[in-house]
Amino acid sequence: MMKEATQPGITLNVKAPQFILTDIFDREINLESYTGKKVFIGFFRHAGCPFCNLRVHALKKRHAELKEKGLEMIFFFESGSRLLKSSMFHQEVSPIPLIADPERIWYQTYGIEQSMAKSMKSHLTSFIQTAIKAKMAGVPIHAMADGESITTMPAEFLLDENQIIRKIHYSNGLTDRMSMEHLIDFAEAT
Repeated sequence: MMKEATQPGITLNVKAPQFILTDIFDREINLESYTGKKVFIGFFRHAGCPFCNLRVHALKKRHAELKEKGLEMIFFFESGSRLLKSSMFHQEVSPIPLIADPERIWYQTYGIEQSMAKSMKSHLTSFIQTAIKAKMAGVPIHAMADGESITTMPAEFLLDENQIIRKIHYSNGLTDRMSMEHLIDFAEAT
């Protein structure tokens, strides 16, 4: 179920908060340089979260197709750069920028929710199935480290060619994301 809503600090139909950051691959990622392209920005939890790593895995598999349709992607994780770089899975996310934000500065800027209730509900109702899927897909699953939070809820944003936020999806649960069909439709829309 998609939740169309806003959190404090972010609204639809306004220019996305701009950033110039260095990703874990030591590349400068300047959001302004994406002007003229549609952009998916995904905010994920920690490096060992099977829910998020399955989503990253699915997006990574469709990266070439989505890029060909005109949709660029930028991923944020609340884990530190060192932890993300130590994971072969996360290293292989390249060429998609992967930005470490352990201080959660950009999580706060984009209004990413903290919810113990939603996180716990997801863990109680779907953790085992998700962990099995993660294991079968070969994506990392491990305990939190370096001050990561169990309460962080994922969020996804779609920006148009002028960097106007056209879609915001704050997850109601850890498996609640924009559908791949929705991403394709957005990429193909003129």
